[in-house]
Amino acid sequence: MPDCLFCGIVAGTVPAFTVVDGPDAVAFLDVRPVFKGHVLVVPRPHVGQLGELSADLLPGFFALVQRVARAVPDALGAQGTFVAMNNVVSQSVPHLHAHVVPRTKGDGLRGFFWPRHKYASDDEAADYAARITTALG
Repeated sequence: MPDCLFCGIVAGTVPAFTVVDGPDAVAFLDVRPVFKGHVLVVPRPHVGQLGELSADLLPGFFALVQRVARAVPDALGAQGTFVAMNNVVSQSVPHLHAHVVPRTKGDGLRGFFWPRHKYASDDEAADYAARITTALG
């Protein structure tokens, strides 16, 4: 889709801190992370919401979500992850995306109020992306 931000990231025409570029999906840092290291996983083709994702893309998409959810704690010293997906409501970009958010007990995340944290610089964001990429192998 020509005006879709995430399609631009997948195509490489919009810059992003990519952590993995797979055959079915791409994962990159959220520019407004709940916590630093918050990754978005998007299917390669434009898909608006989960119900529109073709059955042939399900295994590759969710395999990448699973890989990222395993890698984030190892990469960042987190205790676990929160994995979530909005469909239409609260979906700031109308391209299916799964959030993989690093979590640590006592991190302050309560319910669905998601405070946002900024990276101090592009270098800091690039470092987080590189650490997750390394943990992905």
